[in-house]
Amino acid sequence: MLSSTRRKFLKTSGGAALLLCSGGSARAESDKFGGFLMGIQSYTLREFPAEDVLQFAHDEGLGSVEFFDRHFSISSSDAEIQAMRSRAEGLGIQILGHGVNAFTRDHEANRRIFEFARKAGIRNISADPHEDSFDSLEKLVAEYKIRIAIHNHGPGARYDKVADVLNAIRDRHELIGACADLGHYIRSAEDPVRAIYLLKGRLFGIHLKDFAEPKADAKGVILGKGQLDVDAVFAALREVEFPPDGSLSLEYEENPQDPRDDVRECLQIAAEAAQRTRGKS
Repeated sequence: MLSSTRRKFLKTSGGAALLLCSGGSARAESDKFGGFLMGIQSYTLREFPAEDVLQFAHDEGLGSVEFFDRHFSISSSDAEIQAMRSRAEGLGIQILGHGVNAFTRDHEANRRIFEFARKAGIRNISADPHEDSFDSLEKLVAEYKIRIAIHNHGPGARYDKVADVLNAIRDRHELIGACADLGHYIRSAEDPVRAIYLLKGRLFGIHLKDFAEPKADAKGVILGKGQLDVDAVFAALREVEFPPDGSLSLEYEENPQDPRDDVRECLQIAAEAAQRTRGKS
């Protein structure tokens, strides 16, 4: 039996991430990110090969990655999937997310994405599901026990506002939830921290990023240099008990040719904020 103190740590601090890591990869739950299993959305390094994304994640002390399709295609062969899994596991990286993926009422096409995720060991599929896809998704999340995390793409998108996501998931299977892109919520003039609280219990992914101002054509900036209160984000994630196998991913859209120095600065800011909020929930 776990002591009450240990249970509280696992529940509120993201400490259970340590238990999910293979081969004693304790750094993924290291003090660097205050107990959170921090990752990166591979779109950040979209001009780099997947191998470099994984190596960068390893070198920066990250524990997970959310791949987008150019780096890890849903049409990959079984051999390619196994090779990617082995490469990630060899570096102590978990592939916790993939997306953003489109879903329609074509059940077999939807199933192929879930089958890819199952083979790849992916727990969370970030998604832009069409309104007519949910009956299919209900069956698939129940069958595969893999989460759907609806991603908000910002102004003019299908899931622009928090209310759009909440309306979509209302009365749906508990494994259909949200991937909250905090930067896009800023662009949509939504409070990203409030979004975290509103999505409590259905929040399976975070795209951690910042924008300079709340408008559609806002410029992406280093975390905390724009509208995002980074400390408040990590405090909120603790309070809503963000799942330790959720996909918490830094995403940085600027300087695509080589954003690595900017990303390192973002990660340092995130690490300091996660540390400051540890033990305060």
